Amino acid sequence: MQLYTKILIGMFVGILAGFLVGPNSSLLPQDAVKLSKSAKIYTSAAGQIESPLATGLKSATITGNKADGDWVEISWSLSSSDILKLKKKVKSDPKLTSLKTAITAYEKKPHTITGWIVNQEPDVSPFASWGSWLIGATLWIGQLFLALIKMVVIPLVFCSLVVGVASLGDFKKLGRIGGRTLLAFTMTTVVALTIGVSLANIINPGGLVNDEDKAALLANYQEDAGDKVDDAADAPTLTEQLLRIVPKNPVKSMAEGDMLPIIFFALMLGIALTMMQVARSRPVVELLDGINQAMVMLVHLVMKLAPYGVAALLFDVVGNTGLSVLIALGAYGAVVFAGLMLHLLLTYGSIVRFGAKLPFKDFLGAIKPALLVGFSTSSSSATLPVTMECCEDRLNVSQSVTSFVLPLGATVNMDGTALYQGVAAIFIAQVYGMDLSMADQATIVGTATLASVGAAGVPGAGMITLAMVLTAIGVPAEGLALVLGVDRILDMFRTATNIVGDSAVTTMMARLEGDDLQIMTDTQDERNKRRGVESRADEEPSPVIAPATTAESEEDDTPALS
Repeated sequence: MQLYTKILIGMFVGILAGFLVGPNSSLLPQDAVKLSKSAKIYTSAAGQIESPLATGLKSATITGNKADGDWVEISWSLSSSDILKLKKKVKSDPKLTSLKTAITAYEKKPHTITGWIVNQEPDVSPFASWGSWLIGATLWIGQLFLALIKMVVIPLVFCSLVVGVASLGDFKKLGRIGGRTLLAFTMTTVVALTIGVSLANIINPGGLVNDEDKAALLANYQEDAGDKVDDAADAPTLTEQLLRIVPKNPVKSMAEGDMLPIIFFALMLGIALTMMQVARSRPVVELLDGINQAMVMLVHLVMKLAPYGVAALLFDVVGNTGLSVLIALGAYGAVVFAGLMLHLLLTYGSIVRFGAKLPFKDFLGAIKPALLVGFSTSSSSATLPVTMECCEDRLNVSQSVTSFVLPLGATVNMDGTALYQGVAAIFIAQVYGMDLSMADQATIVGTATLASVGAAGVPGAGMITLAMVLTAIGVPAEGLALVLGVDRILDMFRTATNIVGDSAVTTMMARLEGDDLQIMTDTQDERNKRRGVESRADEEPSPVIAPATTAESEEDDTPALS
């Protein structure tokens, strides 16, 4: 059975489990509640005295006791970290004497605390505690898979990029590929934003959200939205972001996974190696080439865990989202999905068909493993090793092209994210009843294009850049809460779109550089001993730089270029 078939099965199992036995499943007893910041828990059903130990409470268990009206009794206990947080709150506000007294009493005799609350949305959201426990018991598998594949990303990108640049040996060729690549990425991003903004204006999804759903979404996700707004406020300016491309400490950048500085350092090192005598640069290039091939083999080993990791990750996403949120934001999600599909079929389809001169359907089949991993992990950076493997071994793209274009694309080419930001900004403005002028919408296109450059290729990074876009057009940034409910699910589709875009531009660049592109079938990929990660264990790696001639060996050690 092919690996991507196993991954598909894992995706199906994870999605099905999320709907059937997730925290929001209607098949399980709703025996616990999530509480918003505005929820008030009282000591009795009379609703007169608030429970001091409920400060900051996010979830509790339903005891089953009820009173007149919608009053239900809930219970909870405090962990040591909860007590420390409450003590910190008392220290910052000495007037909270009742809370201080309650903490002292609890520490003397820990017990299950009870309180009463009105069971009404949006302050209270019932969920199944058993489903939540199941997610907690299986999520580590997905997190382990994600951590393992991220472990390979930095050394793979660095080594492959240095080796790729060194193998070019021509500054003009490097500049030509770089200029064409950045131009293509910028143009596709602008096209994606134009599609998204146009669809949002035509369909008007914000007008389909009623006041009740709006209030519920704002209440349920206001805390997360506030965190994203704070992160956006701390984001570097454009000048600072440009300066950060040059790493002061390359090792620190690698440790932090800061992709743009790593790419810059790898490019400079590769250029330096081309300027050295071959006899002196060859050992460095061969060492990095060997590490690069070892990383590819490691990716193959890690991918054996992919079906199980994918199932666990999707179980978490689908289980925690629930049908109610999907229904409330159905129109918004449909517009984003339609925009992504249009961009994929029209823009990328044209690039592959006319730029790379490949059948688009076969192209998608060739990068299917990367699409499935990207869809499941919502991380284009984590999927980068798989994407590189697909382009090299299933599309016959040269390593010198993939090692340059794909890492750059995973960092600056966020078409799916940009399109979603355009739709989300218009949608939030529509919900708030704000009319955006053409100048405002042009600002959305410009700001989202710039914000998508350098946005981290990790799950949820688009929310931070969306906060920047909303601020630029004067829409309340707290409106992020309106779209946070389905962000993780849409993030999977956005990531898959980004991966298609990176691969499409890569094949076009390869065609322009004269690569003999071919679509390798699964059978060919397995049988051809010169291809496929499965055969690399038995294949003797060939040096990127040819062995030096006798004349070269006898040359002095001075650089070729002064």
